[in-house]
Amino acid sequence: MNAHAWKALFLLWTLGVASAMATELVYSPVNPSFGGNPLNGTYLLNNATAQDRHKDPDLRSSNSQSPLERFTSQLESRLLSQVLTNIQDGNSGTLSTDQFIVNIVDDSGNLTVQITDRSTGEISEISVNGFNQP
Repeated sequence: MNAHAWKALFLLWTLGVASAMATELVYSPVNPSFGGNPLNGTYLLNNATAQDRHKDPDLRSSNSQSPLERFTSQLESRLLSQVLTNIQDGNSGTLSTDQFIVNIVDDSGNLTVQITDRSTGEISEISVNGFNQP
């Protein structure tokens, strides 16, 4: 055998010995949903959340309103509640906001709530019969 054949034979023998020393690869999942360690769950969720750059456009958060808008909304709710309380006492009332005019009339147990949209002029009316009957 010539020198090149011996080198090739030596190379093949070296590869054979190296492959005999290799160990088996064992897969172990990381994600707890697929059998991984349950302690990895919080870490993986926090990483995914930190990388998420997409926001749900339909998601409405109370943080989207300014403090003035929240206060105005709460005040309007309180005033509407007061108007409804006055109706139970036999009085009628009107509440005007930037968007709506709410006119509430109690006519002998027939309650009528008329809501006018200021921007469109559209009127909605709700009637309830027997409102104050015992």
